[in-house]
Amino acid sequence: MVTQYGGLNKMSNSGLNMSRRIRRTPYTEKVIEAGVSGFTVVNHMLLPKSYKATVEEDYWHLSKNTQIWDVSCQRQVQIIGEDATELIQLMSPRSIKDMPIGKCYYYPMIDENAGMINDPVLLKLSENKYWLSVADSDVLLWAKGLAVGRNFKVDILEPDIFPLAIQGPKSEKLMSSIFGEKIKKLKFFHFSFFEFEGTKQIIARSGYSKQDGFEIYLKGFNLGKKLWETIWEAGKDFNISPGCPNLIDRIEGGLLSYGNEFTLENNPIECGFDNYCNNLSHDFIGKIALKKILKNGIEKKIKGITFDGSPTPSCTIPFPVYSKNRFQIGNITSGIYSPFLKTNIGLSMVDRDYWNDGQDVIVLTPDNIERKGKVCSLPFNYS
Repeated sequence: MVTQYGGLNKMSNSGLNMSRRIRRTPYTEKVIEAGVSGFTVVNHMLLPKSYKATVEEDYWHLSKNTQIWDVSCQRQVQIIGEDATELIQLMSPRSIKDMPIGKCYYYPMIDENAGMINDPVLLKLSENKYWLSVADSDVLLWAKGLAVGRNFKVDILEPDIFPLAIQGPKSEKLMSSIFGEKIKKLKFFHFSFFEFEGTKQIIARSGYSKQDGFEIYLKGFNLGKKLWETIWEAGKDFNISPGCPNLIDRIEGGLLSYGNEFTLENNPIECGFDNYCNNLSHDFIGKIALKKILKNGIEKKIKGITFDGSPTPSCTIPFPVYSKNRFQIGNITSGIYSPFLKTNIGLSMVDRDYWNDGQDVIVLTPDNIERKGKVCSLPFNYS
């Protein structure tokens, strides 16, 4: 693994205590130059969390133009070898029997109790080679443990791959201006190889937003600066801006965050991943537990909530959600004001008796205001 740490003196006001435990990315210096105003840490790596624009300004720009995101924290767990397919299948209730090379799958991973370990994107590079593009949990160690326990013939490692996302409605025009017309043929959740500086790089039509976009799985730390600069220069014709996953866009699109909307304590049915649990004919960890859950039903599930009043304070701690008789029925774990929907919106696990669309609820925000709300389906309705 390439280890590019450095002093990060320019980020002394970030609030992070920089050390070898927190890894820089190939784009960190360009991110600083672009005016990053804060970082968080995901998978032991820096993730820009804000620039000079407000979340709302960034939201409107993303919905109309194109942005460049450093998402190198989206680490890859590479599984390759004779038993790679068997191991991949063992970790998820989603069948990969007919998965073609060049396809991406949303891939819920569960433990022996059907608890969610992660919800990565799975890329199939060849018949015996896969990448798990993981959220913020240690999938590498889980996969290694299973491989050792089952005596699988596989090699598992975190390769030097550093994703860079290009998101927004103008992203296709920008990317085709650099990588050619071929990129327009990429379907959503498919990937292919494209040339950059004499190398072959994987580009997928995907991203952590509800906008159109692409993710470049850059191989080679040393190419990071050149890739950023190439995209930035070409992007000037498309009003490019530095960005990062936008909270308004994410919540509107019903995109969940591991560790926030759900954890190991939740099962995939509660998380709304029913469609990935339809074919349970294969062997996988947690199969008995998941079948029991499907038989007995669940007591809560993820829902959207709209709630009134002035723009809500930041959701740094969950907002309690109550029924009209003041019985707590959930917690909003991500919430914000939507300028498009002109209301506050949030994501919450909601108890069974209250999860029907249109259910009246009360949301208590950190300013100690009780706000009237309603339960709704995800993603939020734009009609």
